[in-house]
Amino acid sequence: MAEDSPATKPRVAEERGMEERHARNRETGQAVAAGGAILHGGDLDGARAAFPGAPEPWVDLSTGINPWPYPLPPIPQDAWSRLPGRGEEAVLLLAAAACYGAPSADLVAAASGSQALIQLLPRLRGAGRVAVWGPTYGEHARCWALAGHDVRMVGEAEEADVLVVVNPNNPDGRRLPSSLLLDLAERQAARGGWLVVDEAFADMRPEDSVAAYAGRPGLVILRSFGKFFGLAGLRLGIVLASAELAASLREAIGPWAVSGPGLAVATAALGDRDWIAATRGRLAIAAAELDRLLEEARLRVVGGTELFRLVESPRAPALYRALGDAGILVRRFEHRPDWLRFGLPPSDQAWRRLEAALVQG
Repeated sequence: MAEDSPATKPRVAEERGMEERHARNRETGQAVAAGGAILHGGDLDGARAAFPGAPEPWVDLSTGINPWPYPLPPIPQDAWSRLPGRGEEAVLLLAAAACYGAPSADLVAAASGSQALIQLLPRLRGAGRVAVWGPTYGEHARCWALAGHDVRMVGEAEEADVLVVVNPNNPDGRRLPSSLLLDLAERQAARGGWLVVDEAFADMRPEDSVAAYAGRPGLVILRSFGKFFGLAGLRLGIVLASAELAASLREAIGPWAVSGPGLAVATAALGDRDWIAATRGRLAIAAAELDRLLEEARLRVVGGTELFRLVESPRAPALYRALGDAGILVRRFEHRPDWLRFGLPPSDQAWRRLEAALVQG
């Protein structure tokens, strides 16, 4: 999944209009009122406009991105000055298959961010019925609707040509068992359909992933490199699918989909098993510490993953403003004003600022 977008609303047309208004606000430089339009995750320009008196630097907790990124390996100088070679992309696809547990690199395609894949997939099918299991990340419904499909938001699995599931889910961290997902994929394949499983937050718990079953008819899996590895700016998304669909995606994406430096960094990161294991432990400890801090502030943690926590409180709107005044950006939701989502603070100073703001808020 790409970076956070407003949570999906039942009516896709309404959501599209809301996003267009947000875009117009950003383009015209209008200040976003603290109690007004929902800020996109990571939108520090919007946060500065909404809270002009907030102290700098901002602590951005509005995205579910690992705040301790993978250390950049040495990058060959010529990676900056020449087009990437096919062999380098092939090595990346091999590394991705091995890291995620996919049976073969023939089942893998890469693009410049999972957002690019979310936009491309709807254009590889004729118009049909699409069910998005929500509430979840809004770009899935928006992109299928923009491609001419009939999109419905559903609260459980429903019959459709395409069923989209985010697992673990954003923002509530809902986890669906692999057995259920594989059964749904089988049903979708029987009608010539797809089950699209967005696993943007599955790196922490590989047992949640269905990547090992990539290649099964009807199963399409999206992985987001930037979240777990903390390198969202690198822009790399991975899709795992049948060999035929993966080949079609590679053809549709075209050559040089990932930059030369991006190929070098991502290949090294995906193969660094020691860093991956250590980071899973570090993030789990940090998530437990964040739970403690939130609960001490009398906030009820109702879900999340190790990269973000979701709280529910009638104080959420006021707390959002108090945190904004303190230079701390968290994620709020139009469809649930009593929800706030907190990412992990990146430093001891950020932890102290959050703790102080929660006490004052």
